[in-house]
Amino acid sequence: MPENATQHKTAGPYSPVLEVKGTNLVFLSGQASLDVEGNTIGDTIEEQTHVTIEHCIKQLKEANCTLDNVVEVTVYLADLSEWDRFNAVYRDYFKAPYPARTAVGVQLLNNFKVEITMRAVKHHE
Repeated sequence: MPENATQHKTAGPYSPVLEVKGTNLVFLSGQASLDVEGNTIGDTIEEQTHVTIEHCIKQLKEANCTLDNVVEVTVYLADLSEWDRFNAVYRDYFKAPYPARTAVGVQLLNNFKVEITMRAVKHHE
């Protein structure tokens, strides 16, 4: 785990971002719309999606990556009927060629509407 990576204080036993040395692979654990105290931020899918992706950007930065390095995204949605609204925000952050992506409808913790994991390939330094 990059030494300055942080997560909310209610987090479980996992690394928020994991860089696998020698492979140029970076893995993000599920990110959600939380403040540092572990409180949910935002009431709508749009608000929560923005905050969640911004958290992903912050974690990627700890491994010297950006969204341009992301090759795969997994999206967990509490309500699949909000898929189009989620995609409207997601498109603000990614450009073609888009990462591979899987979306799953699930029951999420707290009042989360979305949780996102990402896998990235770090460019040679």
